[in-house]
Amino acid sequence: MKLETKIVHISKPDELTGAISTPIYQTSSYVQEAPDVNKGFAYTRTGNPTRKVVEEAIAELEMGTNGFAFASGLAATDCVLKLLKQGDEVVAVNDVYGGTYRVLTTIYNRLGITSKFIDTTDIENVKNAISSKTRFIWLESPTNPTLKISDIAEISKLAKSVGALLIVDNTFLSPVLQNPIELGADIVVHSGTKYLSGHGDVLSGFLVVKDPKLAEELKYIQNTTGGVLSPFDSWLTLRGIQTLPLRMKKHSENGLKVAEFLVNHPKVDKVYYPGLKGHKNHEIAANQQKAFGGMVSFSLKDDTIAAATDFLTRTKIFLLAENLGDVRSLVSHPVSMTHKSTPIEVRKASGIQDSLIRLSVGIEDIEDLLEDLKQALS
Repeated sequence: MKLETKIVHISKPDELTGAISTPIYQTSSYVQEAPDVNKGFAYTRTGNPTRKVVEEAIAELEMGTNGFAFASGLAATDCVLKLLKQGDEVVAVNDVYGGTYRVLTTIYNRLGITSKFIDTTDIENVKNAISSKTRFIWLESPTNPTLKISDIAEISKLAKSVGALLIVDNTFLSPVLQNPIELGADIVVHSGTKYLSGHGDVLSGFLVVKDPKLAEELKYIQNTTGGVLSPFDSWLTLRGIQTLPLRMKKHSENGLKVAEFLVNHPKVDKVYYPGLKGHKNHEIAANQQKAFGGMVSFSLKDDTIAAATDFLTRTKIFLLAENLGDVRSLVSHPVSMTHKSTPIEVRKASGIQDSLIRLSVGIEDIEDLLEDLKQALS
């Protein structure tokens, strides 16, 4: 089946009743025929029929063998990081999501795990950073919020050369626009809160792997530590995924037009969007992505927090909110919102300016979106 058909039918009819929509199995436990003899489910932390369907769905879409659903994107990230031990090292892209930066530098550093943050858009930087201690190379491509693009296939080769795992956060693109496992990644991470669910009503996270042995390790950690996705949120995410190709097509169309508008505006300084030919790694993005998505960031010529705040408080359709991937257009200020906990020197070194504004371009009519940007910048 083609992708659009596969996704529409990703939620299978219920075998017991024939229900065309996957039922919400809102239960904590299951009656057993005898001790440890059951129908495949014993306790919902370990497994739930509704969660099982969405885990299988995301694994299929990301070309993996196993998927795991969590209560948030950071819960999924934390599960991966629990594969590490004292003395291990993580090499990560330097403008990684603020929550990932925070957990690496304030939680896992206490356990003797070190992290290096580098510009992974230059393959030489990665070669110089990795060592025999490197256990993970952690990428976002595109990154949050400056939309840096890294060559996943080439970095995968470097990871293998030192016995490290390549982890790729694919939240900004979704499996519709990019499949990191096909490019050599070992683990794919998603904040399902964003494009997968797509309607601003779910908090969820996902992992997908291809190696069955690695899947066993992650399943053990997921069950042992218990940060799993609820049956109801599993169902909501499944419902959202069924319209994912349609939404991503519209997000991408609107995103490109917004970026092209901003490039030509006299008050705008830099525009970050991989679909623009002037983007540093536009060609790599074009090769490893199916489209360029709906995330656009830009900075102002008046590079101050005050100028950014003035814009942020003027938009009418772009809603000021700490989220992305919604059908509604959203706007945020990384310095004071998503990356507030990132030290200022680290933030500035990675290109996150005081005036940087991140747009999550929704699926509204493009003329309305452009008019909103015009009036807010005027």
